[in-house]
Amino acid sequence: MIAPPSTTETLPEILQNISDTVSPLDKMLLERKEECWLMLNKTFVATSVSTTAPGLFCPGTFDGWSCWPETPAGSSAHAPCPEFITGFDPNRMAHKECLENGTWFRHPSSGQVWSNYTTCVNIDDLNWRQQVNRIYETGYSVSLVALLMSLGILFYFKSLRCARTTLHMNLFASFAINNALWLLWYRIVVNQPEVIVENGEGCKVLHVILHYFLLTNYAWMLCEGFYLHTLLVAAFISESRLVKWLYGLGWAMPLAPTIIYTSLRASNHDANDTKECWINESPYTIVLIVPVCASMVLNLIFLCNILRVLLLKLRAGPRVGSSRPSSTLLQALRATLLLVPLLGLHYLVTPFRPSENHPWEGIYEVTSAITASFQGLCVATLFCFCNGEVVAQIKRRWQHLMFRPRANSCTATTVSVRQIVRSNGGNGILMDEDNV
Repeated sequence: MIAPPSTTETLPEILQNISDTVSPLDKMLLERKEECWLMLNKTFVATSVSTTAPGLFCPGTFDGWSCWPETPAGSSAHAPCPEFITGFDPNRMAHKECLENGTWFRHPSSGQVWSNYTTCVNIDDLNWRQQVNRIYETGYSVSLVALLMSLGILFYFKSLRCARTTLHMNLFASFAINNALWLLWYRIVVNQPEVIVENGEGCKVLHVILHYFLLTNYAWMLCEGFYLHTLLVAAFISESRLVKWLYGLGWAMPLAPTIIYTSLRASNHDANDTKECWINESPYTIVLIVPVCASMVLNLIFLCNILRVLLLKLRAGPRVGSSRPSSTLLQALRATLLLVPLLGLHYLVTPFRPSENHPWEGIYEVTSAITASFQGLCVATLFCFCNGEVVAQIKRRWQHLMFRPRANSCTATTVSVRQIVRSNGGNGILMDEDNV
């Protein structure tokens, strides 16, 4: 029988010699290694003082993740899958083969002693998660293209510039940046397990910036509702001054909850909150959900009051000197009414998230993926592609490009001949335009 590895240092002494730069994962692995050594030493002492059973045994060992006890030749040892590895199911078991000659199985490719952790991954669940991620990536890509097209249209047609379209452009920009960051997150973090395990500062910074722009989406939707409300209820306010206030509301207001969320999560000593690029849900996510829900509630209050004022104006008509709301204002109101519940659907269903392995978990994940990733497309469609003014401008521009006079047209030829005749003092031979 081969004795397990031993050490003259205790766990406190080992940890005392570790630099502060060592990650929590490395410290946790050192603790597991120390526990494994203690267990194997106890087992070795117990078997040494008792009658040793005949036969070959593979020695107890620690492979860097799990502790494997002394195992008889020709059999397998089993250990729970490590819960700290992303994608592993801790309810499953890994195994390690002890060969007939009393040595651990070596991988044929590397020649190194190998533990089989392939059973720790639920392949069906992994494929399902990858399909959901593809829905997210597809939705964010389509939304990003639609938003960039909308921004291009509003930039191109200067005649569309006004306070309302300025708000639309900021809303489009917020959604476009957020969608681009989500695509970056899926490409360089979610699809790169080594980045998640390394848990560097870069991916955490990306996480924070991404959620800041997520909050700006809802802040600018609140700006849209507040602008419509102010336009109808306080009609005499300066629009330029109102837009300046809304710039602060849309871009500056989300900074406060983002800073609070980042500070709380970074200062938390719970490993689940600080590991794996903060990819897992945290109890502090409520700090981000509250302002989103608050903006939705405020928008609904604004829109209900807008509808009340509109009904009063439409009923009163011109008899009391009140101006009837314009068609563009009504169109913007309809778009906002449709978007408010649609954009908040993802957060409205968050408290009702099914538990893991629940029959409705798949439906919830797909619904969340569709509603979250295609929000930008909905914003661009309702505020730009279906906007009557935008459609009219595009039609005019198209007609101008398709039907403008060309140099070799009949009209141009007639004008040119007429100019030639006039330049000859009317003495030319082509005086009649019908002969041209």
